[in-house]
Amino acid sequence: MRALAAVVTAISALNRIIGQVFSWLALGIVVVCFTVVVQRYVFAISYVWMQDLYIWLNGAMFTAVAGFALLRDDHVRVDIFYRPAPIPRKALIDLIGVAVFLLPFCVVVLVYGMPFVQRSWSYYEASANVGGMPGLFILKSFIIGFAVLVGLQGLALAGRAILTLAGRDGLLPERLRYSLKTDHLTEAAE
Repeated sequence: MRALAAVVTAISALNRIIGQVFSWLALGIVVVCFTVVVQRYVFAISYVWMQDLYIWLNGAMFTAVAGFALLRDDHVRVDIFYRPAPIPRKALIDLIGVAVFLLPFCVVVLVYGMPFVQRSWSYYEASANVGGMPGLFILKSFIIGFAVLVGLQGLALAGRAILTLAGRDGLLPERLRYSLKTDHLTEAAE
């Protein structure tokens, strides 16, 4: 069980680092978008590569931070049953959800996304727009990163559920355990 707790902690740390780094792309998106608008409406100039850039940064950010969102429990869920549930029931719901929905979804994304990404890398795909950004193949690689990071965090979520159901969640750091608080709004208010 200690090994499982170590794996859960390591995966969660990886997604936390990646999420914190890539969330800074939001600032880059705002700066680039603002620059594009000022150039267009104040100076009457426009660069296609800059328009590609903020769209690509947006795609990179959202695919890279998806595992971080799952770690933070920021994803969409039907809380009508989950929120008031006791911790063991939450752990069971998470375990079943990961096994039945999340991991199969990640496998499908990997299986169908890999040829798409490989084909893009085979000819170093660039933007379809004239004057657009080169390196679209790099952006498409984030599809694989998305599936891997979300799948890993799903495994960590399942590991946390197993430790909780086995009564060994004390092996996890406090921030990774199920919380007795039922609501993010309550946490934010305190």
